[in-house]
Amino acid sequence: MNSKLSAVLDITRGVKPSHSFDAFAALASDQPLTYEPVDAGEVETAVTHESGHAGMVRGGFDLSNQVAVVTGGGRGIGREIALALAAAGTSVAVTARSADQVQTTADMITVAGGRAMAVPVDVTDETGVQQAIASIQDSLGAVTLLVNNAGVGGPIGPTWEVNATEWWRTMEVNLRGVLLWTNAVLPGMVAHRRGRIVNIASNAGAYRWPNVSGYSVSKTAVIKFTENLALELRNKGIAVFAVHPGIVAIGLTELALNNESSPDSPAGKVAAWFREEIAAGRDLPPERITRLVVELASGLGDVLSGRYIDAHDDLTELLARADQIFEGDLYTLRVR
Repeated sequence: MNSKLSAVLDITRGVKPSHSFDAFAALASDQPLTYEPVDAGEVETAVTHESGHAGMVRGGFDLSNQVAVVTGGGRGIGREIALALAAAGTSVAVTARSADQVQTTADMITVAGGRAMAVPVDVTDETGVQQAIASIQDSLGAVTLLVNNAGVGGPIGPTWEVNATEWWRTMEVNLRGVLLWTNAVLPGMVAHRRGRIVNIASNAGAYRWPNVSGYSVSKTAVIKFTENLALELRNKGIAVFAVHPGIVAIGLTELALNNESSPDSPAGKVAAWFREEIAAGRDLPPERITRLVVELASGLGDVLSGRYIDAHDDLTELLARADQIFEGDLYTLRVR
C-alpha cells in the first residue's frame, strides 16, 4: 500500500497553507517553483500599547489572572508573544539561554506596566528547568500557560552530509525541551485542573522540508506529541495546541535570511526560498501569531485541544466548524 504521512487540514479557503513546504521541496530538487492561490485576507492592525510597541495586542482579552512561561522569549517570536501576553495582563516568566536577552524582554514588560521575571535557563537542562519552574511559582504564582517556543533551525544539507550530533541537537532543543517544560508545569496544572499549553510547531513538520530534516522531523514530533498529550489531559481541564506561526521575518527566519552561504548551497537555497515567500507577500506580521496565542490563552479555543492551528487561520471560523473538524479528525497528522 502506498500511503504517506500528511496533514489533514481541510483549510477553509480550499487551498494549502499560504507557503507550502512542497514549494520548497521543488526548489531543493531544482524543479520549477509553483505556488497555489492564496486568499490572505486582511491583517488586523495591532493595538498599540502605552509603550508604543506595536506587537502588544490586547484583543479585548483580560488575562490578568494568568501566569505564563514563554520559552525562547529573549528575542524573535518568543519576545513578541511575551509582550502580547503581558499587554493582556498576564504575569510572564521569560526564559531562554541568554540572560541579557531575557532580561531585556522582562524589562520591556515592566517598563510598560506589566509583571515579568527573567529566567535564564537552557531548555535541555532538566535540573535547570525544574529549578526554574519552582522559582517562577514562588515569584509569580501557579503557572496557567506554557508557550513552548524555544527552538533551533538545525543543520542544513543532505542528511548523509550534515553532522549527526548537530542534527540530534535539533531534536534535543525542539522536542526534548518541549517535553521537559511540559513535565515541569503539568503537575501543578493537573492539581489545579487548569492550564493551557501552546507548542510552536511548523508547516515543516506538517509537510516536509528536504535538506532541513532535523528541524522538520522535530516539528512533526511536536505536533504528534501535542495530539497525544491533549487526549491524556482531556478530562483534566487542560488544553494543548500545536501552532504554526507562519513566516515571520524575525527569529529563525531572520537568521536564514541573513545567511551568506553560496546561492547554490543548501543553506543558500533555504535563504532564497524565504526571500521568494516574503517578496510574494506570503509572510505574516508578528501580530498574527501573538493574537492567536492570546486567543488560545483566553480559553476561546479550548474545544480544539490537540489540533494543529495555523496563524493564517481565523479561530472563530474554526470554532464554527468544530463538529466538522471532530467528525473528520481534521487539523491532525495522520496517514491518508
